[in-house]
Amino acid sequence: MAAVRTSSEIGFNRVAIVAVLLVTIIFLAPIYWIASTAFKPRNLATTIPPTVVFQPEISPFVKLFTKRSQMRNPPSPEEYAAAPWWERVVFDGGEKIVRDGKGQVQWSGYPSRFMNSLIIAITSTVLAVGMGTFTAYGFSRFKVKGEADLLFFILSTRMLPPVVVAIPMFLMYRAVGLNDSHLGLIILYTAFNLSFSVWLMKGFMDEIPKEYEEAALVDGYTRMEAFFKIVLPEAATGIAATAVFCFITAWNEYAFALIMTNRRAQTAPPFIPSQVGAGLPDWTVIAAGTFLFLLPVAIFTFLLRNHLLRGMSFGAIRK
Repeated sequence: MAAVRTSSEIGFNRVAIVAVLLVTIIFLAPIYWIASTAFKPRNLATTIPPTVVFQPEISPFVKLFTKRSQMRNPPSPEEYAAAPWWERVVFDGGEKIVRDGKGQVQWSGYPSRFMNSLIIAITSTVLAVGMGTFTAYGFSRFKVKGEADLLFFILSTRMLPPVVVAIPMFLMYRAVGLNDSHLGLIILYTAFNLSFSVWLMKGFMDEIPKEYEEAALVDGYTRMEAFFKIVLPEAATGIAATAVFCFITAWNEYAFALIMTNRRAQTAPPFIPSQVGAGLPDWTVIAAGTFLFLLPVAIFTFLLRNHLLRGMSFGAIRK
């Protein structure tokens, strides 16, 4: 009987492993496809059947960071030889890099949009997590009149998708002069993430025993000192997990960034689809921009992976 049970368990484990591998392949396939397309020549990006084995090149990244135009005539051998190596890869695609009257390379708007995404996402994440942590601590440790109603009101800000309130917000922002500004998007993303931050952090705060703070207060700590020296270190995993989700939400947001910004504060998500070549979309350039756009989130999540795993299981076992 034991042998049969052991065989069944082995068979179940094998099926589970196969299922996990299949799910992993399904989820990673789009990421691989974006990454591979970012290094493909333009003529191989849309081949049928798809090209899997190819010679990688960096011309999509050169095109992503520079302005370019279609060449009417191929460059002369002397012009081709005098050009830097990164400009030759653009020549090979039938395009040339645009230069100003002084011969300086004209850079594209991607670096500034990428920097806008970093500034807005990081600032809004810090504000949302910071205010959410203080608010969650207050709800968790003190008796607040109408607590359930207040928490529901905070949660109600997430009940409507952003696109529903985008037009009213656009009109209000235009009236107060916050259109196409970093501050405008930071306020929006902070408000949008604040409800999620409060609810998630309250769950973590409820799991921290109050006896820790009571012992600190008996030892002469003030409430604020007990919060910073006792509660915050215990809530580090929750703060990290909340920060990851808030950062991903702000980093990937598209609707507000498309409607509320034009050029000065525009982030990368609405800018990447605008990168088209002459005539047909240059999917390699779009893939290159998307690939670079994925890296900060992947790096941030990887650095906080240990806190994230502990944060997701925090409070799972209750006495």
